[in-house]
Amino acid sequence: MAVDLGIVIVSWNVRELLAACLDSVYVDLAASNLRARVCVVDNDSRDGSAELVRTQFPHTQLIESENRGMGAGNNLGLKALRSDDGRQTKNGQSLPTIVSGLPSFFLILNPDTLIRPGALRALVDFLRANPKAAIAAPKLVNADGTLQHSGFRFPGVIQAALDLFPPPPRLWRLIDSPLNGRYPASRYAASPFRVDFALGAALAVRAEAIPNGELFDESFFMYCEEIDAQWRLRAQGWETWLVPSAEVIHLGGRSSSQVASRSFVNLWTSRRKLYRRYHGPLVNALVAGLVQAAMRQRIRANHRASQNGQLPPDRRAELNAMLNEVIAVWSRRPSVKREA
Repeated sequence: MAVDLGIVIVSWNVRELLAACLDSVYVDLAASNLRARVCVVDNDSRDGSAELVRTQFPHTQLIESENRGMGAGNNLGLKALRSDDGRQTKNGQSLPTIVSGLPSFFLILNPDTLIRPGALRALVDFLRANPKAAIAAPKLVNADGTLQHSGFRFPGVIQAALDLFPPPPRLWRLIDSPLNGRYPASRYAASPFRVDFALGAALAVRAEAIPNGELFDESFFMYCEEIDAQWRLRAQGWETWLVPSAEVIHLGGRSSSQVASRSFVNLWTSRRKLYRRYHGPLVNALVAGLVQAAMRQRIRANHRASQNGQLPPDRRAELNAMLNEVIAVWSRRPSVKREA
């Protein structure tokens, strides 16, 4: 029998969040009467996450992998769900499986999320009714239920400038404006609407749109891999939609916060690759200048904070090394061709 949904969750050292996420997934699957397979890809966690899945969620397909990044982990899960029936073995004995078969749709899901009732059914039903849609994304909300923008326009110069040089409080409305690639908050209370891209915390994907089972470019270790994927799908004629009736709580940043400095470098390294791939020399020159100016401004601020005794010397050295690494990434001359 066909499987409605294959769910991939890539996890790294967030054991308790993963448990809550899986609980919410299975509760909504049962209520929605969807046939689904769930696959957790554990990126070499050290907190007992894999053992949690084995003991508390035995019907979940588990892949224990080295940490090759979010994109690579999700691709690994997608390929596993496409290539076998999900039956697991332990100590030579076959474990029970809820369903078997190949999914018609997939859900890329972060472990720091909680599925709200009816969300999975709403995403699957939307994709079934809209054959041009490769991706359907839910409305993301914070833990307190407030809106978390999850649909955006593809990034350009102005978005980079507002990110690097935030406006003063009296102009803070610019952050939530179309200038910053945001869609009006009122859209999230209405019917589904098209977006350039949606955040990768929760993305329902049509299997037909990824015939080889690879959605993400694995050269993006962390960050921007979902933007790149949706930019490529757009070029192939596919659409991305935001489905407000599907709600998912997104706690956000729990894995990356464990390695904050490295995550910052990864973010700006991935953005460099993205801009080079999709923008020409002028945009890249403008954004490179903005990035380098912003990083140097932060280095000067760290110097002042250190002189005032507000920043310990070892912390200042760590932060400045991070900022200088980003400057180096954005200072390198591009090759003749745009980065592939």
